[in-house]
Amino acid sequence: MGLTCVLEPGQDHWRREVDRHGPEALWARLLREDSPRGARARRLDLDLVERETALLGFRFVHPGSEEWLPALDDLELTGTVGGIDGGRPLGLWLSGPLTLQEIGASGIAIVGARASTPYGDTVASELAADLAEAGTTIVSGGAFGIDAAAHRGALSSDGATVAVMACGLDQLYPRGNDGLLRRIRDEGLVMSEYRPGTTPSRHRFLTRNRLIAALASATVVVEAAARSGAKNTVGWAQSLGRPVLAVPGPVTSALSVTPHRLIRDAQAALVANAQDVLSELGPLGVLQPPLVDPRARPTDSLDPDELMVREAFPARRAISVDELRLLVDLGVGECLAHLGALADRGDVEALEDGTWRLVSGSRGRTAGSSP
Repeated sequence: MGLTCVLEPGQDHWRREVDRHGPEALWARLLREDSPRGARARRLDLDLVERETALLGFRFVHPGSEEWLPALDDLELTGTVGGIDGGRPLGLWLSGPLTLQEIGASGIAIVGARASTPYGDTVASELAADLAEAGTTIVSGGAFGIDAAAHRGALSSDGATVAVMACGLDQLYPRGNDGLLRRIRDEGLVMSEYRPGTTPSRHRFLTRNRLIAALASATVVVEAAARSGAKNTVGWAQSLGRPVLAVPGPVTSALSVTPHRLIRDAQAALVANAQDVLSELGPLGVLQPPLVDPRARPTDSLDPDELMVREAFPARRAISVDELRLLVDLGVGECLAHLGALADRGDVEALEDGTWRLVSGSRGRTAGSSP
């Protein structure tokens, strides 16, 4: 934790030093070093950082931690992209009920323009919703535009989503996405290489892009101008040997330049919907969640009241019958009848304390399939 507080991420030299000497030895060297880094190390109150981390409800993981995701280690194989060194992170601050292990190989990054158009927002949101229903985890950067549309799409399907931040997790930047990022923190996962209190800056956005690419089995670009941060994420995905996919847009739009160029230069496969994405990845063995009809949803076979009851469930916590009936404005008997029908489908389950919760994996089933 101390090293992540005094060494700026995106400098592969320090990762190699950790591998060569070990974190404890490097930390001891920094404490003796006559340099700005050494001075920062000596001033750092690690006990205070740990208390702040716990008080804010965050957790800290590092290579070797039980929650560490091996896919992040692939960053050791990358070079320099956009002037930023590769290398796996020395550690990460996390907040949210989703764990890194739950992402596994299911992550798909959706990135694109901050100043997106209604077309791009709609495409990104629907793509994320359908992919989330197919059991994938949507990864993006929490920014305005395509990032926000992708996160919202995943959440609308009660799916899993991860926001990778370029600042401390207590900053929730950009401020205009405060409500969205809080919801991701409550239902999914927000993560950062930067200690609480760290403010965002341009190079930190470029540095965090490598984490977005590393967490994902593939990166999908939806709307990006000729000069776009999304191109940097694409560069990291290519450096990692991960597939890049792109959604075409209107030829009259400046935001179609990067997706069209990637497709034209055979650096990205053309995709238009979730079925295309899953079809591109499945045969390669990269990611093989069940293929779904993007027009069909798991809830299509429910009657209106059953659908209302199911959609009232929080994504990642249990709910009591009393709380549920207030949300759906139905009687206790009606709620219990619908809960029984949903339980028979395998969508929900009763807990010993009398509360109910969504069954893990029920979001990814296709319409009409059996539990």
